[in-house]
Amino acid sequence: MATAPVAAAAAAAAAATHLHPPFLLFPSPPRPRPALRLRLLLPSPPPLRLRRRFPLLAAAAVSAGGGGGGEEAARKAHKARQLQKRVLVGIAIGVGAGGVVVTGGWVFAAAVAAAVLAGAREYFELVRSTAAAGGTPPPRYVSRVCSAICALMPILTLYYGRMDVTVTFSAFVIAISLLLQRGNPRFAQLTSSVFGLFYCGYLPSFWVKLRSGLAAPALNTSIAYSWPVLLGGQAHWTVGLVATLISISSIIAADTSAFLCGRAFGRTPLTNISPKKTLEGALAGLAGCVLTTVLLSTVLRWPRSLLSATAYGILIFLGSIFGDLVESLIKRDAGVKDSGSLIPGHGGILDRVDSYVFTGALCYSFVRVALPLYGV
Repeated sequence: MATAPVAAAAAAAAAATHLHPPFLLFPSPPRPRPALRLRLLLPSPPPLRLRRRFPLLAAAAVSAGGGGGGEEAARKAHKARQLQKRVLVGIAIGVGAGGVVVTGGWVFAAAVAAAVLAGAREYFELVRSTAAAGGTPPPRYVSRVCSAICALMPILTLYYGRMDVTVTFSAFVIAISLLLQRGNPRFAQLTSSVFGLFYCGYLPSFWVKLRSGLAAPALNTSIAYSWPVLLGGQAHWTVGLVATLISISSIIAADTSAFLCGRAFGRTPLTNISPKKTLEGALAGLAGCVLTTVLLSTVLRWPRSLLSATAYGILIFLGSIFGDLVESLIKRDAGVKDSGSLIPGHGGILDRVDSYVFTGALCYSFVRVALPLYGV
């Protein structure tokens, strides 16, 4: 009777050994199964109609497809908003600037002086930013004095017509103040200060000379005959007004054409100073500038020669792109993308008016020297 339980226990042990190997006699705890991931078979991003009707389903589709699609969509939306803001602000600035140009006189000179003051402050902040790369900026009191002198130059140009004495005397005062400062004066401080007077004050003042200094009437301009007497009458339309309107419109056309065509078709880099500028964009800007100049000269009948209008357009484009590259060079040395944040969507004032800095002096010299009888 005792052998039966022993035999049964041995048989059970043998069966257990046969069913479970030795290393599974003490099985490990069960591993947790990974959660099932349900991937929705929806495009990422979903169609606009589906996103409007099922916003939660569309969001689930984007998250199931990975975060890259959502980030890309957000990036594109941000660029679209920035472009929209840039266009709206640009239109507002254009309308306001057009009214100031047509008004002329002290209103135009005061507007130029305000832009010069803001631009001079941004310029000296950019110069101060070069200190991180080993540069030697001028002291702050010198920067402020230079900015104030630059702001006075357009006003003095309107009432006195000459800037040579102002620039020479200002440069002498700045040089003396730098040489007599405490510490160790550096030549870089002198060059950046004097160039600031020339770049931010002297050159922009030529726009006042162009608008208000060329007071000869534009006799062939048809719009002058219907201009209201309360707004100046026919005598208000001078060569300076017509030349300024054509110059500003051509610069806008050059910048717009270069930006759009360079963004769409640009492949060949123009220069290492500004990697985003392309040869294709520059050629489009030249074509847009010359075409705008010729069309406006036909409408306003100034200058009367097609050859003069074409040369005027080419000169405007050269001044525009050269001013843009000079400002890009200053920003590159300062290690910044924008000169400031004064204008929403455009950056600083220098980012907006860099194409105008050299153009005013070139246009004024062309009308005074190259056009017989001021092109009338």
